[in-house]
Amino acid sequence: MQKHTILPQPFADLGVEVRFLKALERMGFATPTDVQKVLIPLILEGKDVLGQARTGTGKTAAFALPLLQRCDPAGSLQMLCLTPTRELAVQVCDEIRRLAQFADLRGVPVYGGQRISTQVHYLGRKPHFVVGTPGRVFDFLQRKVLKFDTLRAVVLDEVDRMLDIGFRDAIRDILTHVRQPHQTIFVSATVEHEIRRLTQQFATDAVAVDISRDEIVVDEVEQFCCSVDARDKFRLLKTVLKEEDPELTIIFTNTKAGAHKLARRLHEIGISAKELHGDLMQKRRERIMGSFRKHRFKVLVATDLVSRGIDVQAITHIINYDLPQDTEAYVHRIGRTARMGACGKAITFVTPDQGKELTQIEKLINVLIEEKKYPGFVPRVFEEDRPPQPEAAATPRYQQAVFSDRGPAGEAPRSAPTKTLGSKFRPRRRRRL
Repeated sequence: MQKHTILPQPFADLGVEVRFLKALERMGFATPTDVQKVLIPLILEGKDVLGQARTGTGKTAAFALPLLQRCDPAGSLQMLCLTPTRELAVQVCDEIRRLAQFADLRGVPVYGGQRISTQVHYLGRKPHFVVGTPGRVFDFLQRKVLKFDTLRAVVLDEVDRMLDIGFRDAIRDILTHVRQPHQTIFVSATVEHEIRRLTQQFATDAVAVDISRDEIVVDEVEQFCCSVDARDKFRLLKTVLKEEDPELTIIFTNTKAGAHKLARRLHEIGISAKELHGDLMQKRRERIMGSFRKHRFKVLVATDLVSRGIDVQAITHIINYDLPQDTEAYVHRIGRTARMGACGKAITFVTPDQGKELTQIEKLINVLIEEKKYPGFVPRVFEEDRPPQPEAAATPRYQQAVFSDRGPAGEAPRSAPTKTLGSKFRPRRRRRL
């Protein structure tokens, strides 16, 4: 007996056709998000759009569904989407393919780190849409591998991030080569003056839409900070992973070397963890992300370089092992959890000298981040506050380290060494006899 499927009527009310409703039903989407409710009708009307929305709100489906619906299966390249990173190009292309699975529309991702000949081969199959990084797209444009004669729409996804990375000139060159009438869609988490200038130059009467709300961070993310001495971070991390027992977590570090070292240390204590950063070959990065999406391992250690290229719906925890150097990077990091309305938790390690940086983050998000202490973990930096212990243990650590200069066994302790002008803040070393 054939199972009766119920297509998502709220998407149909927005004007989405049955062939795409079938894909949405298979993907488990029943109700459109706020950004989808606003963008889908506007794009279906053929309008240019400048859309501002937070990460994890369904922006890809918001622009892809209406643009795919306007594509002709009998034609060739009709939609171009630019993304800031390789990971995001692959991710966005995969999601658009899933949305187009019943529409007979083909797509190809193009990006650096993969053989040009391989990508040229796939482009030769005349895809209906291409998703790529500006550098590789412009390269193919110069090689005359890509032709924009039949292009109907150009999407700039995460345009603020593309400008930060330095794709400004490549973006302008690409948009200049699209000479026939077309739709231009700008999608970004933040909209700065330069993005508005791009919109004025390359879009026609663009409708500005802000669905980011006043809160920068999604309400569903529980945010905590943990005070910890730098040398105690790994010990605290082990405690957090044991107490939280996350289903799927990303641990962020500030450097590639830090990510490599941390992943290795976690592996040594029996925790299945993989590293993800810019030093890895693209194929390896794709394999790691594919395995992570399939839950073949639970812990991913990553840098900010790839933070916007990670879109996995089931991530339950984000751990900032290193406090981000850029306050806005904090927002993008914790945006990897609580995707599409789900709940998530973000835990940030803060060392004693990072109070100012934490305050800047709290001002940016307008939230006071609650401090959390884990049972069984006492930071060494606070060991002096423990209750007095008998005999020698009752003496504070710093006094033991500086003044416990005892003689041979049985003798009373010698007096504290005197300071000299040359040593200033150091006790003078005794000459051995």
